[in-house]
Amino acid sequence: MADYKHGTYGEFSESIGGVVSETQSVFVYVGTAPVNLIRGYADAVNAPILLRSYDAAKRLVGYTDAWNKFTLCELIKLHFDNPSGNIGPIIVINALDPDVHRSQRPTTVQLHFINGRASITSDTLILDTLVLAEKVEGVDFSVDYDFTKGAVLLNSIGEEKLSGPITATYYEVDVSKITEDDIIGGVTANGGYSGLGCVALVYPEIGRIPSLIAAPGWSDKPAVYEAMLTAGQKINGHWDAFVYVDLPIQDQIAQIGTAQIDRTRLGRAQVVDTIEAAQEWQREHGYINERSKVFWPQVQDTAGRVYHLSAIAAWKSMVVDAAHHDVPMESPSNKAVPIARQYFGEGSRNRGFDQQRGNELNAVGITTGVYWGGQWVLWGPHTAAYRHGQVIDLRTIFDNTIRMMMYVTNRFQAEHALTIDRPMTRAMADTIRNREQEKADALVAQGAFIGKPVVDFRETDNSTADLAEGNFVWRFEGTPTPPFKSGTLKVAYSSAGFDTYFGEASE
Repeated sequence: MADYKHGTYGEFSESIGGVVSETQSVFVYVGTAPVNLIRGYADAVNAPILLRSYDAAKRLVGYTDAWNKFTLCELIKLHFDNPSGNIGPIIVINALDPDVHRSQRPTTVQLHFINGRASITSDTLILDTLVLAEKVEGVDFSVDYDFTKGAVLLNSIGEEKLSGPITATYYEVDVSKITEDDIIGGVTANGGYSGLGCVALVYPEIGRIPSLIAAPGWSDKPAVYEAMLTAGQKINGHWDAFVYVDLPIQDQIAQIGTAQIDRTRLGRAQVVDTIEAAQEWQREHGYINERSKVFWPQVQDTAGRVYHLSAIAAWKSMVVDAAHHDVPMESPSNKAVPIARQYFGEGSRNRGFDQQRGNELNAVGITTGVYWGGQWVLWGPHTAAYRHGQVIDLRTIFDNTIRMMMYVTNRFQAEHALTIDRPMTRAMADTIRNREQEKADALVAQGAFIGKPVVDFRETDNSTADLAEGNFVWRFEGTPTPPFKSGTLKVAYSSAGFDTYFGEASE
């Protein structure tokens, strides 16, 4: 029976994150989550999961502070348990499958129940596989997971409390079995989705249009980077999403010609803990696509927790977007972030660099974090394609430029989706043009565009053959507002001030 009580009581419950600000921006994160810690994890494997709060995240995909093993937990912490501000919702895609990525043999432990209670401290235990010798769950005992303590809690529920040593067996997930192929995933001929391939399920299953994709802990692998770029282009044949990626601080993969060799098999890893090494690595591995933003190095907060800078930037970008009613008109660069230092890996002697040296990274399209203006900030407003003095296409300069272009095209398709297959009269063509012009003018008023963007329906874009096929084209031309990247006040010495001595004396 339950413990006898008589009176009033107060108990500490599991902590939950603070109030979460809601936004319509849709950020999709791919990685691994400890779904082994929830019951009935099948629905949380290789599927887009919408998370609105810290409590929901723990219930739907699990949580642990072991971010090196479960990469999505870093993002859950940033978005839903962040003293600097919680914001969501987010969509996570977990590639960890406890049915596949598990130990070959079960683990066996002896439990000593005290007052009918026992616990197992573990974040790798697969909860659904836990059994007690000669005992029945739901009859003799109950099982729950305490995410604060990081432990499985077993409580007696039968007429007699469990006592003495009882053998417990369970399987554990083995995260070492997860490879970049699991993260890359894809879509099979029979309709199976996995990894980044699940991005295509976000719109039809959740009804949201992805605007940004990140995979901290995995995006520093070139094959994953390429897959992220592919996954973000013409999602479902329509939507475009920007990509946030990290450069490594330790490179596990050697690139030799077109072949890749795992450095860990050779017993060594290339350290990427200097600005020069980061620039060289970015160049050698082709992290230069205009649809992406590249970050380096990693960072630490005041508690010593290590974050991927792409994760910090994704959280901050959502905060900045929300401040502009979900319009991605402003770069997250030079925005305060909750970090205390740059991190280059355990054992690195690099103590960090200042804003001046950070500009060397910015000059080749790498965003970093620096102490500037009395606080730690993200530093770098460029896309990965930017090269100072070598700009071929102006749209590749700033991150907000590309994101605004994606915003305009995604919004056009979403708004007019249900107009398809209606009679395209001349009035309808003008209505669409006028509506798009109205939206463009509103973006100018908001400060997202400068000048006078023009939306037009031109004869040169619409041949008779195209019109006969029912294909119609409108043209949008506009200039996304550039950031104030630098400002210089030129100060000159003048001797004219000396004239005031004589001017005042003669009056």
